[in-house]
Amino acid sequence: MSAALAPSLVDDHSAVEPEITDGFHLVIDALKLNDITTIYGVPGIPITDLGRLAQAAGMRVISFRHEQHAGNAAAIAGFLTQKPGICLTVSAPGFLNGLTALANATTNCFPMILISGSSEREIVDLQQGDYEEMDQLAIAKPLCKAAFRVLHAADIGIAVARAIRAAVSGRPGGVYLDLPAKLFSQTMDAEAGAKSLVKVIDAAPAQLPAPDAVKRALDVLRQAKRPLIVLGKGAAYAQADDAIRDLVERSGIPYVPMSMAKGLLPDTHAQSAGAARSLVLKDADVVLLVGARLNWLLSHGKGKTWGAPGSKKFIQIDIEPREMDSNVEIVAPVVGDIASCVAALLDGMGKDWAAPPAAWTDAIQAKRDENLAKMANKLRKNAAPMDFHGALGALKTIIAERPDAILVNEGANTLDLARGIIDMHKPRKRLDVGTWGIMGIGMGYAIAAAVETGHPVLAVEGDSAFGFSGMEVETICRYELPICIVVFNNNGIYRGTDTDPTGRDPATTVFVRDARYDRMMEAFGGVGVSVTTPDELSQAVNKAMDSGRPTLINAVIDPQAGTESGNIGSLNPQSTVRKKPA
Repeated sequence: MSAALAPSLVDDHSAVEPEITDGFHLVIDALKLNDITTIYGVPGIPITDLGRLAQAAGMRVISFRHEQHAGNAAAIAGFLTQKPGICLTVSAPGFLNGLTALANATTNCFPMILISGSSEREIVDLQQGDYEEMDQLAIAKPLCKAAFRVLHAADIGIAVARAIRAAVSGRPGGVYLDLPAKLFSQTMDAEAGAKSLVKVIDAAPAQLPAPDAVKRALDVLRQAKRPLIVLGKGAAYAQADDAIRDLVERSGIPYVPMSMAKGLLPDTHAQSAGAARSLVLKDADVVLLVGARLNWLLSHGKGKTWGAPGSKKFIQIDIEPREMDSNVEIVAPVVGDIASCVAALLDGMGKDWAAPPAAWTDAIQAKRDENLAKMANKLRKNAAPMDFHGALGALKTIIAERPDAILVNEGANTLDLARGIIDMHKPRKRLDVGTWGIMGIGMGYAIAAAVETGHPVLAVEGDSAFGFSGMEVETICRYELPICIVVFNNNGIYRGTDTDPTGRDPATTVFVRDARYDRMMEAFGGVGVSVTTPDELSQAVNKAMDSGRPTLINAVIDPQAGTESGNIGSLNPQSTVRKKPA
């Protein structure tokens, strides 16, 4: 138990004052008691000393240049570890910066706790104009899973415990913890403070599925002629890797992984239907969803992506009952945690389970082989300047040779094409923009991946996406993290060839021509390289990952190579009315 104030002699009889502690130390002790050892954040009023004292107490405190990126780091740390990642911010504007990451974590079901200092309640409630005055709790509540405010030091232990349990239990998500500045300097007896702390027991208990639900799901699956399994990032988060692989292989059912579920089984697995995704989504008659939601990423389970209306039945495994029937009818909902549900399905399958009809699996294999053959020629290009396919073909080989490396990926074309081209071979090795599809997660995710796993990280960024968090290259260099960033530089968003019809300004989607992003990394002591061919890219990435030094590779891409919005152009409406400039 750490103490803020040391014992002292008070009279000639050497009477010793009781040891006392304060709010700063109680927050730190509460986190450490619950095996939370890393904090991501930005220092400042009123939490500067909290970071200093946490570091002195043996915690790792990673200090960022912007709170949103610290929050993104905390969120992905939660995904990787199943423990809530901690983001620490200052009040008002700093809180708001972190809140973006908190909302994104909640949407993606990543356990995260945003801890923010705040102004004094008495002044805020009377709106008397305190420093960075804001009712942060009220603002946070609609955007996260739970929100708490602590006013008394004796309540810190229970508040941290409630935040942890809320973040990881049931469907994981973001939690906000509001700590007014006056709380930190509150003191209390150290022994009483220690007793006020709470060690959370069984924070995310197993939720077993109902036997009838399991039987119903298996009955539907047995009747399928063209079954399909869709693996979502919830399946990756569950860390039930062996059981999920056993379910896929024992059933013989082809599977499609969502992007952050890639690697639960290798993308090269014989049952992987990722390269025949359009065919299997359209023609399957029964679809088993494992930790995947029928949101926009799966066309809401309807429309031309899924074939004729009513042509398929859905079985869904999810810990949240309200997820069922969110877009289409779920004929066999299986509510529970993924590990328990998959185990129950395996137990119920028996030894007489029949593999899917050969006509179905043969058709998938034929389409998969056809599509891979078409793609292979594009990936072998070694032109200068590069196109996306040639550059990603080089990175595909590197990831195959380094399956323990973690791939962080964001952009438009850079994201959409990499998702289909770069095979993943182990679980939780691909981290990307997730459910909201937002840009700016790259550097935060890369930093947390390196800190939490100790593995090398390859961050493949579009030049637009990199711009959201690029200043964090200084953070990467400061902590000497083994991160290699590849910026696909095509001089703009989608393409670098647009023009302003008036001739006055650069087009809205165009950046500085021939920018040298590699020199940003050099400015902070890292390694910067500029390459123009896939061969040069391959050599530079391998060298960076062998060295473990912070490296940024400026990969020059043909400005005309991109397409508008990548594979989701339908979500970017375009005007059909064309008027001459005034």
